[in-house]
Amino acid sequence: MNFRQKIARFGLASTFLLASCADLTPRSTAPGVTVDLVPRGKYVRRIHRPMTPRYITIHATENRSRGAGAWSHAQMLKTGALKGRHNAIGYVGWHFTVDDHSTYQSLPTNERGEHADYDGPGNRTSIGIEMCENRGNDRARTLDRTARLVAWLMKEHNIPLSHIVPHQHWRMIRHDDRRDLGHKNCPHFLLDRGRLGPKWQAFLARIRSYL
Repeated sequence: MNFRQKIARFGLASTFLLASCADLTPRSTAPGVTVDLVPRGKYVRRIHRPMTPRYITIHATENRSRGAGAWSHAQMLKTGALKGRHNAIGYVGWHFTVDDHSTYQSLPTNERGEHADYDGPGNRTSIGIEMCENRGNDRARTLDRTARLVAWLMKEHNIPLSHIVPHQHWRMIRHDDRRDLGHKNCPHFLLDRGRLGPKWQAFLARIRSYL
């Protein structure tokens, strides 16, 4: 089963499992966020890796399948459906997934994810946020929900606006074979020909408006 087939399968599922309150991040929960964490000791959390967040990294899923919303991605992380073949932990994982009507938290903000640059500072020091691109999703609403979430996280963790970065900010060097993959064009719809420009500045301005 490929990635899109897995997304479609989880997108059609109706079972909803809420994370145990005992496993919530020690800090308060952002408004409008459903906390549905990857189980402690499993998948991307199979080893406890504490983190003090100093950055927030913004991603785009690049998955346009109809069922590929925030809930579907959160369930895939929670069940270990997304493998990370070239990283040390063996699974992919980020903290929040946002679509046009919902936001799901999959990792505590004081634990490291696997979303940016293998064993680099992006993973070791940043909260990862994925914005959905599924068919039928309203991008403007998704961007607005993401900006509100980022502003809340900035205040909660004392992170400056200068430390809100796209995935493209981090150089990706694989953990196992040290292959240099350079800088990913992500989130592609907030970059201007692969560079920071007016689109990214407009996104930062939206975040600033919620501070």
